[in-house]
Amino acid sequence: MPDRDLVLPTWSQVSDKRRAHISRVTALLGEWAVAMRLSPAEGEAWRDAGRWHDALRDAPEKELRALTADGTFATAPVAVLHGPAAAARLERDGESRAGVLLAVKWHTVGNPEWDRTGRALFMADFLEPGRSFMQADRTFLSAQLPRDFDGVFRQAVRMRIEWTLREGKALFPETVALWNSVR
Repeated sequence: MPDRDLVLPTWSQVSDKRRAHISRVTALLGEWAVAMRLSPAEGEAWRDAGRWHDALRDAPEKELRALTADGTFATAPVAVLHGPAAAARLERDGESRAGVLLAVKWHTVGNPEWDRTGRALFMADFLEPGRSFMQADRTFLSAQLPRDFDGVFRQAVRMRIEWTLREGKALFPETVALWNSVR
């Protein structure tokens, strides 16, 4: 059941299923923030990135392409456009935290320039408990994260790259650079 208390931007376009995913990602980020004793500002950045990362996940391709036409994602597959499109909308609406914008923009692909907010969002999006694959492994990693943030991040990046390759999908240059920065 979707979390009706989850506050999304008025321009968001998400199904109930996507809203539930966003809620789980945001809850996981909040749990980790408390366990790691983050500052209130960093904890808020993590939760905001979680709330906003998929805000345009169910938007029409035409709208996503219009929001991303002038940059790196102009010819990208539609499946990766929702993050850059949401970051563009957030920035247009006045969001200025660079770490949050970078996290939302690149959460599907990865980016070596991420701060902890981007890395945490990448992991929460991958490790959230509603996903059906590799549940035991992902639950274990999620539990380890507050004690070994960097180690879990390295493992999550490796697992995501392996999945991408198994599926025969292309690796973005940013994904490769991310791996090279953590290996």
